[in-house]
Amino acid sequence: MSYPAQPPSAEAPYGVAPNGQPYSDKSKVVAGLLQLFLGTLGIGRFYTGHTGMAVGQLLTCGGLGLWSLIDAIIFFVSDTRTDKQGRLLRS
Repeated sequence: MSYPAQPPSAEAPYGVAPNGQPYSDKSKVVAGLLQLFLGTLGIGRFYTGHTGMAVGQLLTCGGLGLWSLIDAIIFFVSDTRTDKQGRLLRS
């Protein structure tokens, strides 16, 4: 049995995630692309609001590129990535 999708509301303009929280206004595809191409500068992490990790990537050049590449792949394939407020990123 599947439940119908909830219509967007003012509190959740992008819908509600399975955990009951509204989806983020940030996209995991955009975050993944930013991380893939500009990950050595931590841009994907700045986009999602995780400034501490972004500064870490900036100072280490994305972990010499390895950290930023792995991070980009995880952004693309994982459905558990969140923004600064803990809301799931939109697909």
